Amino acid sequence: MSKDSIRWPAEYDPSRCLVYVVNSLDIAASPAIVWEQLIAATDWSSWNPNLSNVYIKDGSRNLSQNAEFTWKASGATTASTVKEFVPNQRLAWDAKGFGLRAYHAWLIIPTTQGCRVLSEETLRGTVACLLKLFTPNLVSYLNQQWLEGLAKKAEQPLAIDGGLTAS
Repeated sequence: MSKDSIRWPAEYDPSRCLVYVVNSLDIAASPAIVWEQLIAATDWSSWNPNLSNVYIKDGSRNLSQNAEFTWKASGATTASTVKEFVPNQRLAWDAKGFGLRAYHAWLIIPTTQGCRVLSEETLRGTVACLLKLFTPNLVSYLNQQWLEGLAKKAEQPLAIDGGLTAS
């Protein structure tokens, strides 16, 4: 298995799921900056309007290995547990909600301009079946929006001295 490939749990392997989406985006920011934004789950809604009410069970702001968290994605409440956590490289969680089980994995691959972020997700269950039938591109579209919001946030210039710079 390539270091730049997703490590799928057996039940979420793309060959066993109704929905499988792959999105990627080059981001002009270091892997560390992208990672910092990606794990700051309680801040997601500030740059992705499709996500809200993120609550990490231990009360922290950031995701960590085995962190349990609840959140809303496009209005649907989901419970997740971080399954893979390799700083600046890999993040993955499962997601369970009414009629849905999913696995969402992220890879951050360094490039000469910053990094390429790969987002892959598989879905199972009744909701996955309905999505596949009626809105087959919705999950890919929403994940692309997530990547674009991540890029915009990560590429923002850092504020220096409270936003004041010497001229």
